[in-house]
Amino acid sequence: MATPKKSSRPARRAVIVRGVRTPFVKAFGPFMKLDTIALGVHAVRGLLTRTGIAREAIDGIVWGGVILPPGAPNVGREIALDLRLPPSVEGMTVTRACASGLQAITCAVSAIERGDADVLIAGGSDSTSNAQLVLPTKATHALAPLAFGKAGPAEIMAVLSQLMPLSQVLPQRPRIAERSTGQVMGEAAEQMAARNAISREAQDAFALRSHQRAAAAIASGRFDDEVVAVETRDGTFVSQDQLVRGDSSLEKLAKLRPVFGKKGVGTLTAGNSSPLTDGAAAVLVMSEEKAHALGLTPLAAFRSWSYVGVDPADQLLMGPALALPHALDKAGLTLGDIDFVDIHEAFAAQVLAVLGMMASPAFCHERLGKEDAVGVVAEDRLNVHGGSVSIGHPFGATGARMVTTMANELHRSGKRYAALGICAAGGLGAGAILERV
Repeated sequence: MATPKKSSRPARRAVIVRGVRTPFVKAFGPFMKLDTIALGVHAVRGLLTRTGIAREAIDGIVWGGVILPPGAPNVGREIALDLRLPPSVEGMTVTRACASGLQAITCAVSAIERGDADVLIAGGSDSTSNAQLVLPTKATHALAPLAFGKAGPAEIMAVLSQLMPLSQVLPQRPRIAERSTGQVMGEAAEQMAARNAISREAQDAFALRSHQRAAAAIASGRFDDEVVAVETRDGTFVSQDQLVRGDSSLEKLAKLRPVFGKKGVGTLTAGNSSPLTDGAAAVLVMSEEKAHALGLTPLAAFRSWSYVGVDPADQLLMGPALALPHALDKAGLTLGDIDFVDIHEAFAAQVLAVLGMMASPAFCHERLGKEDAVGVVAEDRLNVHGGSVSIGHPFGATGARMVTTMANELHRSGKRYAALGICAAGGLGAGAILERV
């Protein structure tokens, strides 16, 4: 495999000025009455408030989402309209499964660096609580004449006869399953754990560390700059992530039953997997010149990014093991140059497997065409403030959360580079390199 060309600094550089997010909360919890558009509105409003940027300066919104509302799937435009931004603020919505938030941001960066816009808001949101219950195809076909008002008495009787037995036409429970394989993501991660010899003990230890680091970040005020309070429909304010368990322990995690293995046999549990989550995150992106003109301080810029695909029937969630090395090559960097590595924690097993792949000379030779391994990620540089296992994972928002946290950490610490890796449904992977400005 040929080595990707190294990227040079663009003549017109896009920079991350600020990012904010709602608290991340358990699905069917306090945000249950807030759909993905409402969550996005809260995040973008918080971003506008904290940056003080004039609404007239915004060119558009690029938004990521996975569970899109059927009646208004262009969430980005709906957010602009609900916030009563100037009508000229256009909006679009992108979807790349769990990498949708990152995709939205890199789309915004590309547009700005091409000169198509000066100031864009990018991010993502998802409300698992408001996922639509889907009727089986049989029921949809049978009920279509009624829905379109084209059924008389005879047609109604025919429809009723087609709906038998009722067990075959009841709404189906939403499943995060691959269309091409029928496999639930957790089942794929369970197979990945077995194939890469990732033990239950290693997964639980990783999950505990994620919770401890996220809890420490909250206690230290590390997330104060990025989390904005949300007022729910009943007037309650939610101002902090609600899924982090700083008091967890290996003993508590060990008592949890496997979720995805057959007949209760397996290594993935609710404790070492990311929970179903509601939330949103938004990032302000603009040209470096515009930031200076507005008196805003740039935090970070993208040095490179890479999106890849793998066979979903192979190792569905291995994408970051390919995308991250590609992004490093495009940036002209090695893993040793990176100060922080932030990998989306869909499952502890998936992160540990990806780390093992990048450290394997055989894997890197076979799948990346490299003579040597990409390298070993030091524990003190990996997911330094926890990740999706502890903080939560609103599918479309996670990429924007990661960009926000890493941009803040680079600016705060004075370190230079952060690498991001995200696995996604469909056998997709994403990698990106952020550079402190």
